[in-house]
Amino acid sequence: MSDKFDTGDRVRREVLGDHYVETTLTNWAPARPLLDLITEAPWGSVWARDGLDRSTRSLITTAILAALGRSEELKLHIKAAIDNNGTSPEELVEVALHVAAYAGVPAGLEMAKTVNKIDQRQ
Repeated sequence: MSDKFDTGDRVRREVLGDHYVETTLTNWAPARPLLDLITEAPWGSVWARDGLDRSTRSLITTAILAALGRSEELKLHIKAAIDNNGTSPEELVEVALHVAAYAGVPAGLEMAKTVNKIDQRQ
């Protein structure tokens, strides 16, 4: 594999956790080319950059996912933000408010509900 892949795999595991990455690799074996692209592009090329800390990247990513209505990925990234990236539920709710203002109240509300559900498991 490439350096981008190796870097992306390391960063992805740090952010999402080894268990998630291993489960995805096992369950998505037929889609391995897609997983390789995901590992190299967003994880190896964007998340691995020095320009923003991981909490900030999590806030941006969750805002985009909420605005796009990508609920499964949103759950995954909210959990990772809280568990692994030093992002507080309160910060994520602030992002949900911003999403509501710019992408619509339903999108922001869905994000806030998701943050609350994930925070309640603590």
